Amino acid sequence: MTDAAASSAVLVARAKRLATRMRGERQTAIVPAGNVAGRALTTVIAIMTFLAALTVGTVSLVSDTASRWQNDISDEVTVQVKPAEGIDMPTALETARQIALQTPGVTGASILDQAATSRLLEPWLGDNIDFDALPVPRLVIVSIDTNDPPNFAFMREELKEAVPEAELDDHRAWVSRLVTMARTVVLIGVFVLSLVIVATTMTVVFATRGAMSGNRHIVEVLHFVGAQSGFIAREFERHFLRLGLMGAVAGGSVAIVLFVLIGYFTEVNRQTPQADQISALFGSFTIGWTGYAGVIILIATVATLTALTSRLTVTRHLAEIDMISPVEN
Repeated sequence: MTDAAASSAVLVARAKRLATRMRGERQTAIVPAGNVAGRALTTVIAIMTFLAALTVGTVSLVSDTASRWQNDISDEVTVQVKPAEGIDMPTALETARQIALQTPGVTGASILDQAATSRLLEPWLGDNIDFDALPVPRLVIVSIDTNDPPNFAFMREELKEAVPEAELDDHRAWVSRLVTMARTVVLIGVFVLSLVIVATTMTVVFATRGAMSGNRHIVEVLHFVGAQSGFIAREFERHFLRLGLMGAVAGGSVAIVLFVLIGYFTEVNRQTPQADQISALFGSFTIGWTGYAGVIILIATVATLTALTSRLTVTRHLAEIDMISPVEN
């Protein structure tokens, strides 16, 4: 028996053993479970899933923050009283507070004391601020009725007449820019997420083609001895579903742990001035249940996409074999 004939006989024998799986017998899988290419693909999918999960978490955080900013502008406005020559700051602040309280649509007003003001400015001016030496404006926080907001133009006129140094700020222009920026970040995040998904799909396609090339003769012999295309495709689908699920779970889990750690350290350091500024922008810096749900959905999507992509690639390859075989015959 020649070497070529012996090799063909071995391939046919192995193909027949694999084909018996259709009758429920336990045999070796078509695609080796622990080869180097499989481990490399699992690592790539884990990295891709980690990056995608970071994108999902960031988009969720920014989206929630934008919503909170929009709610904040409907809940509160501030009256800023600037220091001037001869002004009695406590009296001016109390006058501004009383005018705000007397305005229809206002539900409450409070003066931000020197300690709170000093804390807000501590990251930039230090913790020993001399309010007599520095022209630091003072604030009155005004709560408004969101269902029946006050007439801001009327309030401005009343404040200017009673306290010329007072200025009403409804934050709408500033927050509008931040919300626009947040929505832009969300769109960019969705775009990046789409790129990661496309890159993952292409990686799986190339990995499947590589596995097909490495097992080409076995697959072709299996196909010729009667194994149905669906059976062969399911073998590859199960193999790549396992790889995709392992990689996606690993990458998503690392991302979730990272988000939990960031939220924990932010909470622990909440009492520092820097943490106050971060909390003012991003709240507690946690992605919330929607972010975690998004990561879990992403894990399932990546695993499913990996399996379906491999199945479609194998099915297409077997269809090409069927088209070539009649021509060769």
